[in-house]
Amino acid sequence: MQIFYKRLLLSCFACMCLLNGFLFSSKVQAQNKTTQATWIWYPGDFEVWLSNQMQNRRTERGTFFPPFWRMDSHYVLVEFHKEFNLTQPEEIELFTEGQYNVKLNGKMLSGYPKKLQLAAGRQKINIKVYAQDKVPAIYINGKTVKTDASWLATFEDKEWIDETGKASDASGTTYVNAGTWNFNSPNQKPSNFKLSTKPKYAIKTDVKGASRLIDFGQETFGFIKLHGLKGNGQLRIYYGESKEEALSPQKCETIDFVDVNLAKAQDSTLQLSKAFRYVQVETDAGVKLDSVSMLYEYLPVKDRGTFTSSDAELNKIWQVSKYTMELTTREFFIDGIKRDRWMWSGDAYQSYLMNYYLGFDEASVRRTILALRGKDPVTSHINTIMDYTFYWFLSIQDYYQYTGDKQFINLVYPKMKSLMDFCLQRRNQNGFMQGLSGDWIFIDWADGLSKQGEVSFEQLLLCRSLETIALCADLAADDKASAYYKNEAAQLKTKFFNSYWNADKQAIVHSRIEGKQTENVTRYANMFAIFFDYLNTQQKEGVKKNVLLNDKVQKIMTPYMRFYELEALCAMGEHDYVMKEMKNYWGGMLKLGATSFWEEYNPSKKDTEHYAMYGRDFGKSLCHSWGASPVYLLGKYYLGVKPLTAGYQQYLVEPHLGGLQWMQGTVPTPNGDISLYCSTSAIKIKADSGTGTLRLKSKIKPQAKGISVKQIGPNYYELSIPSNKEYTVKYKL
Repeated sequence: MQIFYKRLLLSCFACMCLLNGFLFSSKVQAQNKTTQATWIWYPGDFEVWLSNQMQNRRTERGTFFPPFWRMDSHYVLVEFHKEFNLTQPEEIELFTEGQYNVKLNGKMLSGYPKKLQLAAGRQKINIKVYAQDKVPAIYINGKTVKTDASWLATFEDKEWIDETGKASDASGTTYVNAGTWNFNSPNQKPSNFKLSTKPKYAIKTDVKGASRLIDFGQETFGFIKLHGLKGNGQLRIYYGESKEEALSPQKCETIDFVDVNLAKAQDSTLQLSKAFRYVQVETDAGVKLDSVSMLYEYLPVKDRGTFTSSDAELNKIWQVSKYTMELTTREFFIDGIKRDRWMWSGDAYQSYLMNYYLGFDEASVRRTILALRGKDPVTSHINTIMDYTFYWFLSIQDYYQYTGDKQFINLVYPKMKSLMDFCLQRRNQNGFMQGLSGDWIFIDWADGLSKQGEVSFEQLLLCRSLETIALCADLAADDKASAYYKNEAAQLKTKFFNSYWNADKQAIVHSRIEGKQTENVTRYANMFAIFFDYLNTQQKEGVKKNVLLNDKVQKIMTPYMRFYELEALCAMGEHDYVMKEMKNYWGGMLKLGATSFWEEYNPSKKDTEHYAMYGRDFGKSLCHSWGASPVYLLGKYYLGVKPLTAGYQQYLVEPHLGGLQWMQGTVPTPNGDISLYCSTSAIKIKADSGTGTLRLKSKIKPQAKGISVKQIGPNYYELSIPSNKEYTVKYKL
């Protein structure tokens, strides 16, 4: 069996991986040919380790404040290997993070070799690495032998030696593709990773006695730098997203106290980064300070998505949304930069979608998905929140649709199965999800929102999650599981509408208690059912009239759920209405001086009431990832660009001006960009790759040189757009 296994390994990576439950994509095969060495580790371990570093930096008024949920750790002992067929001898250099041993062609080498001489012919390298304080990782560089994503890794090689000294057959071991990111030199160790920084200076400083109020002009994140600090005593820093918070030493959310004992003036940078716009600095009489600046901390992500239009306010909304995403895109996609600085699956799910229309940073999506999932066994929902578990599933389907990255699907699929097993085992006797001990049913921050009984929103998300894992089972060639999940999804969808659809109300009711529908109708399940395309035409119209456009149904106050509400309305063709709502809601925050978008916005609140939440005067986050949703809405529903098949091999462009005179923008894809200009009489479009379908409404038959025009309905036309050439379409709105 060992010889057979080796032959499989040498002849075809795809066959070997199928034997172990993983089917590699062409993307992996392309990576196998890389000419650049990189650090590798067990996939997901660096992400778990780094998330632990980041999420445990949170403080509240100087007190350590760790996450609420179970934190996993990396595997401390990992074996890496790969086989090569060298045409000539080669010397390789070896670097590791942790203690290690090396086997060459099955023979253990003495000591800790830094260089290896490889003869021509078949060579197999095995390296076993142990580390507790960091992730076991290796970096090998030679002329052709280099570490990359094609190396295999395992956390248990199931190896033993019998009484004769014969090594065991390790064919029962599950090997997976090694994890990588962008650590491409031996000195660029994964354990040393830090975000980038750059200096930033205050726009205004007001000094009153021993206190000074420093304004950096906009919401920001980084390290306070104290210039010309000397003397003996204490310096106190009170941070504020608002001026009122910085001027409230007793109630501001974040503080720093610095003990000073310096005979000579020097500059000092604080060790922990914080979120703020304003800082108030107080000094004891014996402490002198010249000035205060900061080091802005950020993850470098190339700006690819763009948007501008004839509406100046809308352009500012897009720009502030973009900046909000920049601030909350860190080692991972986090919720808010001041308070939690954690990864919440619901927040991250929206960040992924915005990212696809902005930086298209696939690596950040993968890191966040892996870190949120953590390790088996599953003992609770992600973030302890039932709906956040389901958003995690949904995020994987979206990731595949936008990127076409089958390799990642195969990597994460086993984790999907164990998490879905956990969920399905917690259904009640009616086959529905219902909150059990330790489950947090979140849905949204809304006054008086019932979480009792069988909540329709949770069943809807479970149904979509089952459809998602069925798709991934197909991609992983797990036919038996695919059939099972498809059947479960179909049965649940039928049961859902039989149980929650109310024909008199023409809406999905909020919940069932003791097997009976409650009278309450909320927006949540109804709007998700629209963009999940679960409703027929009559049901959609009923939901739009009786729920989404009905002021008697409890309104949504958080940008979190406004995201989905406005998406549902866009999906129903209400682009003009959504444009007005977007300008009123996000424009309302701008009128109050917002430089990034908030966790919650209620227009009826006054003055400092806007900063309060969770029973604290300044508990609200004024920079929250879910506040940036106009980036997604404008990209997907106004520029109208979305993938029809995985990775934008085929895509749709269906622009909607929404009352604008013109708009233009760029939507990133895995293999280039799609650029669009649209006015009331002309559309210009160019795509770097893929085949596009342009759909538009026009009072006249559109004219476009070099492409055919097909009418698909009254004043409704479709054009096929090839890649790598700009096309101009004349039409009349």
